[in-house]
Amino acid sequence: MSNVQSDPLLKVETTCGTLLYELQIIWNEVGETDTDRDRMLLELEQECLEVYRRKVDQANRNRAQLRQAIADSEAELAVICSSMGERPVHIRQADQNAGSLKEELGRILPQLEEMRKRKLDRRKHFHEILEDIRKISSEIYGSADHNIFVDEADLSLRRLEELHRQLHELEKEKSDRLKQVQQHLDTLNALCLVLGMDFKHTASEVHTSFGGDSGGPRDISNQTIQLLATAIHKLREVKIHRMQKLQDLATTMLELWNLMDTPVEEQQEFQNVTCNIAASEHEITEPNTLSVDFIKHVEAEVTRLEEFKSSKMKELVLKKRSELEEICRKMHMIPEADAAVEYAVVAIESGNLDPASILEQIELQIANIKEEAFSRKEILEKVEKWLNACEEESWLEEYNRDDNRYNAGRGTHLILKRAEKARSLVNKMPGISFKNHGMGKGERFAFFLCLKSTPYYARRKRKKDVGSGIRRNCRDN
Repeated sequence: MSNVQSDPLLKVETTCGTLLYELQIIWNEVGETDTDRDRMLLELEQECLEVYRRKVDQANRNRAQLRQAIADSEAELAVICSSMGERPVHIRQADQNAGSLKEELGRILPQLEEMRKRKLDRRKHFHEILEDIRKISSEIYGSADHNIFVDEADLSLRRLEELHRQLHELEKEKSDRLKQVQQHLDTLNALCLVLGMDFKHTASEVHTSFGGDSGGPRDISNQTIQLLATAIHKLREVKIHRMQKLQDLATTMLELWNLMDTPVEEQQEFQNVTCNIAASEHEITEPNTLSVDFIKHVEAEVTRLEEFKSSKMKELVLKKRSELEEICRKMHMIPEADAAVEYAVVAIESGNLDPASILEQIELQIANIKEEAFSRKEILEKVEKWLNACEEESWLEEYNRDDNRYNAGRGTHLILKRAEKARSLVNKMPGISFKNHGMGKGERFAFFLCLKSTPYYARRKRKKDVGSGIRRNCRDN
């Protein structure tokens, strides 16, 4: 009895039999014919068959849905594994009766969820890398597509490594460009310091990110780097132009200082100008050395010196003339007549002659005399030697005329010996061959002017005068 109650199918059959028996009792009471009874039983069987058919169809649909779900899950799992470059994690067993469809679906779904999660993480990683690549590419190349596309079909580790390498190369290029931009900015800053210009304003004209107040990242695009290089080139040309101008002013200033013997104390103020007179472009690095105000200050000083030179030109001409005469005296040469100098001074005072040209002529004469003196250095040294010997010979004559020469003190015999040697040298003077020394007419004339002042020529002249007097007396007698 308990088995009947526990088995639902048996219970249904019992209920159906009871209901059929009750239906037959009703038909007997009603008096239904056998034909009607058969018809109603047939209808009842058809209705039961339709119910069974609906249930079977529903069961078939459920089975098909399970199989489709398993197939879809397996296909999705295979696609995910393929896109991630991994082997499929689920392989259906060859024995189809190893488990029900629900059990098989239950085994696939956790694996599918795990792979979906891994794919989502991998896709997020790809998106982050592509976003970094897009940002750096935009900074380097100036423009980039803001829409990031992640290829769902290729999320493999190999592709991820390729993107990592691409990102690393872009980061390295960005770092190199940042260094290049910083070097350009340092060069631009150094040029602005030397030229006395505002660095922030100059850099902002190239790009607003270089102004220092933007707070954002610096622009490192090709166009900006080219603009920086162009700005540096222009400032370097300005620096070279100002440097040449300042060096010309320094040269003029030195000439004026030397011309007017400017005290060292006055020169100290412009010492930083004259020390760069031969400097190259990269050697001038002090701030404001080539600023507009400083160059104007130097120009004003040069103008002041030139005005002062104009007022002192007469004095300078006479000073240079004295210098020329002193050099001629030392070199035993005859200077030009002073009448030319007097005429030049008068012409300068009247304004008919440029003082600078007169000074230039005198400087040229000084240079020529120095060059000529150097060319006959050997003969001048001999002249000095002969002049010294003449002095010794003059001392010897005075010594011979001295009656107390035998009462001289110690060391006199050494002086006497040197004087006799000098007399021997002086006596050889008339036999000098000027051709052997390569002396010209002017040099011989200057040489004889030097010798005319020696005691040798004075003594010779006295002897000649005495001889001429004796011969004159003889003719008279």
